[in-house]
Amino acid sequence: MIGFVRGRLIAKHPPQLLVDVGGVGYELEAPMSTFYGLPGVGSEVALHTHLVVREDAHILFAFATERERRLFRELLKVSNVGPKLALSLLSGMSVDNFLLCIEAQDADTLVRIPGVGRKTAERLLIEMRDRVKNLGQPGVAAAPGAAVQPATDAQSEAFGALVALGYKPAEVTRLLKAVDPAVKTTEELIRQALKSAVTR
Repeated sequence: MIGFVRGRLIAKHPPQLLVDVGGVGYELEAPMSTFYGLPGVGSEVALHTHLVVREDAHILFAFATERERRLFRELLKVSNVGPKLALSLLSGMSVDNFLLCIEAQDADTLVRIPGVGRKTAERLLIEMRDRVKNLGQPGVAAAPGAAVQPATDAQSEAFGALVALGYKPAEVTRLLKAVDPAVKTTEELIRQALKSAVTR
């Protein structure tokens, strides 16, 4: 099991990362919660990881914090929740917001995440109730974003990342139009689009 990587960030195209660790390029998949805190390409990064082994691939997932990785691992124990859905959940809301959903038994917010239907949301509320206790107390929930324009490179990257997370292209277009026009970075575009998706 690979539990940790430290190296130079070579590329970041949400949800994929490429990190050079001693001359070896590690391809990783990370939730948007991790992307938001990443430094620029060429900088040193240190990430917690979780390796998923399938018949057709070995996929290394990366997380900015141990708390994110613990939640990811707990989500994988829920029936019918795989790595892709767990990544979507962590991309669509912070660990604290997820804990607040479980505490409030709020299925409506969970079903706004791509891939989470009503039955899956209800299963998460039941099965995660005891499992989230080791993740600490939730803090304060986040707020939504706001209005925008034709494609910049950052918007194209944000569009691709949101589609990769499971949103339909028409929904992505609508979400990006609701983002403040002053926003220029890919990470902030995605952050505001996801906030408006979860809180709309």
